Amino acid sequence: MHNNYYFLKHLSASLDNKIRGFELLECFSQNKNELVLGLGHGTSEFYIKAYLAPSFCCLFFPDDFSRARKNSVDLFKGLYKKKVERVHQFKNERCFSIVFEDNMQLLFKMHGNRSNIVLFKGDEIEEVFKKNLRKDFELNIKELDREINQSYEAFKREDGDLKKLFPTFGKIIKAYLKENGIDSKNTEESWPLVQHILERLAKNDFYITESEGQLNLSLLKFGNILEHYNDPLVAINAFYIRYISETTLNTLKREALSEIHKQLKQGESYIEKTTKKLQDIEKQQGYNLLADVLMANLHRVPAKAKEVTLENFYDNNLPVTIRLKQDLSPQKNAEVYYRKAKNQSLETEALKKNLARKEASLDALRKRKGMIEEADDFRSLKNLLKKDQPEASTKDKALKPYHSFNYGGFDIWVGKNAKSNDRMLQQYAHKEDLWLHAKDVSGSHVLIKYKAGKNFPKDVIEKAASLAGWYSKRKSDSLCPVIVTPRKFVRKRKGDPPGAVVVDKEMEVLLAVPERD
Repeated sequence: MHNNYYFLKHLSASLDNKIRGFELLECFSQNKNELVLGLGHGTSEFYIKAYLAPSFCCLFFPDDFSRARKNSVDLFKGLYKKKVERVHQFKNERCFSIVFEDNMQLLFKMHGNRSNIVLFKGDEIEEVFKKNLRKDFELNIKELDREINQSYEAFKREDGDLKKLFPTFGKIIKAYLKENGIDSKNTEESWPLVQHILERLAKNDFYITESEGQLNLSLLKFGNILEHYNDPLVAINAFYIRYISETTLNTLKREALSEIHKQLKQGESYIEKTTKKLQDIEKQQGYNLLADVLMANLHRVPAKAKEVTLENFYDNNLPVTIRLKQDLSPQKNAEVYYRKAKNQSLETEALKKNLARKEASLDALRKRKGMIEEADDFRSLKNLLKKDQPEASTKDKALKPYHSFNYGGFDIWVGKNAKSNDRMLQQYAHKEDLWLHAKDVSGSHVLIKYKAGKNFPKDVIEKAASLAGWYSKRKSDSLCPVIVTPRKFVRKRKGDPPGAVVVDKEMEVLLAVPERD
């Protein structure tokens, strides 16, 4: 960050050459941490953008600046049309001021998370940009210049105390001195090293460096050198752009990875629960076996019995107890068990399919996570994440009567409520769309949108059926029967309550595991 006193000395000197004689034409803020000044001289323009967030304070000098029509407020109006007389750098202080005619000056106090901009008329404060910094209302501009005796005699007298004689030496300078062995030197030996540092800091060499993951603007060739400049205005602009880009990149990356971690956690939890459920089903006694034993022993089953114990010829004739429905005949009880066996087989098959699909989804998520982690510039990350962005705006989505999903290249629409079901069916559906609904219970209408010349793939229909089960009263069931038929066989009768329809022809009833993801 550029609130380094020695860099500010170079910057204020460069500004002094650049904007003397310019007039302040506009000064406004578009958010609480940003102030923009527009200066002009004849046909020349010069812009200063002060970004003073607690986490990052920096100046930026863009070639142009477009002011938003809304959410901007004019500030420091007393300076409008005033000419710049000079730019003054305060001694041994991370502050400089733009001195205007009529004894007015705009103080730039570059104190990290306490940075601010204050307007003075003479010695009196006229206006403060960040009003929450209450102590800035008590600033005395006459006391900002700090004269410090930095001679060798003073250095010896203070026993080489850098904090007293050079309070503006920041972290990078101290790290440089430490690396060059100042801790092991006596006062006399330290002095040449301090002078060497001061000579380096006076040169027009500006480096963008990186150390310990922190981006810095430095006058010392120290750390990982990324860029080198000889003009302080060019250097600070490059630093600002790079810092904002990397910060935006890291923020975007962090948000994207947070969402992926959440999805991975949910997916892993689903796999764990579904695997356990599958194991429990496979441990259960087979319904086919019970049905076969019943059919082989129909004559031995007492009428109206609640249960019967018979020899299991599949297991060395060991006894097996079979529960029965009293109001059904032995044969009908066997049929019930055969039907349960079929449903159990379908449930097992559906769970295995869902597990495979979820595993594939998690593999894709892990691959995507790696790609996001490796993205090293904002544009490539933005393009990578663009695939996840919904095409419709949030406002459009709120107006539409359905939730939209995409699976296997097909759009699947799920009605939001009873009234939305009617709107979706009557205003948005095509007669060749495929319509799905949980059988015999209330729930959302589901549509798979028709694509010309393409059949509806089986896995897409199964996915839509899972959604129909999830958005219904059978959400918590292991399996949900779902009606599947073209939209043209579904009609709304006059006087029917919202969401109620008549299905003239059921093409198929699928058993699906209710699932949203």
